[in-house]
Amino acid sequence: MNTHASVDAPAAVARSGATDASARRRLALWVLAALVAGVAAGLATGSAGFSPRAFWADLNGDDAALLIGQIRAPRTLGAVLVGALLGLAGAIAQGVFRNPLADPFLLGSAAGAGLGVVLVLAGAALGGAGISLATIAWIERVGLVAAAFCGALTGVSLTLMLARGAVHTLRLLLAGVVIGVLLGAVSDLVTVASPDALRGKQAFMLGSTSFLGWSALALMAAGLALLTALARRHARALDALTLGEDSAVTLGLDLGRVRLALVAMLSLATALAVSQAGLVAFVGLVAPHLVRRHAPGPHGWLLLASAGMGAALLLWADVVSRAVIAPQELPVGVVTAVLGGGYLVWLLKQRTAS
Repeated sequence: MNTHASVDAPAAVARSGATDASARRRLALWVLAALVAGVAAGLATGSAGFSPRAFWADLNGDDAALLIGQIRAPRTLGAVLVGALLGLAGAIAQGVFRNPLADPFLLGSAAGAGLGVVLVLAGAALGGAGISLATIAWIERVGLVAAAFCGALTGVSLTLMLARGAVHTLRLLLAGVVIGVLLGAVSDLVTVASPDALRGKQAFMLGSTSFLGWSALALMAAGLALLTALARRHARALDALTLGEDSAVTLGLDLGRVRLALVAMLSLATALAVSQAGLVAFVGLVAPHLVRRHAPGPHGWLLLASAGMGAALLLWADVVSRAVIAPQELPVGVVTAVLGGGYLVWLLKQRTAS
């Protein structure tokens, strides 16, 4: 009896590993198919909504280079890159905090980015009488992006200062909540002093991919490639953290140094995505959750798969936001919040029923 058990155990492990590998291959193919189909749908979605016939007409028209090459293509590919950055950041956040409900905005990056945007808008509004049209255009195109990026990093830096590093996850989480509330309150005070900044803040908080261009895509692509490579180098550390802090220390992991490096990657990925597209909700939370649910695996796989899943989710959300009420658009952050929130509600009801 014991001999049979000892023989069957390795076979069961091998079958389980083969099943997991098959699930990962299947998910990778689904994500790749969703990305290809989403890019095609994004290019075919314009002022008439989703219309392959209108796309063919636009493609053969005189304005094809403008409509397809300068508007739809960078916006569609930009949604892919922003979603990938948020998916990667979400996977890192959930690995660092060992919590499937952690998201990229947990450490004050969202509030910091929002405050940076509001300060720039308020400064432009208060000094509008002496600002030229060229300066206003520069503020709209460059100033807000830089302000959101710096604000997001500032929010995370304040969180790390308040938590005295990244050694204690509970202290880090509490510090993130405190900094988020504090910076949000300062942002509200600024909008009270300068009501003209409120509309810009609202647009930023709802998220949009409509202002993405080829230069932004190049920056995001370079950042995504670098951060993905760095994150994968720390994949084994994330695997060790899933075993618990004591086990990770026993394995020789320097918790403070590793967590600080992971928080830095998480912050840079979030800041880069937020600065280009605003606050796009739920993508960073849902993407890693979907990967773990359908094709679990080590973090070396989870990081890449979450980036791909986030790219597919935001890409299709962007298509929906442009197609539902064409020629008008829905804010893409609203679409992701509705879809992501609906998915989590359905999942909660399913688990409650079971």
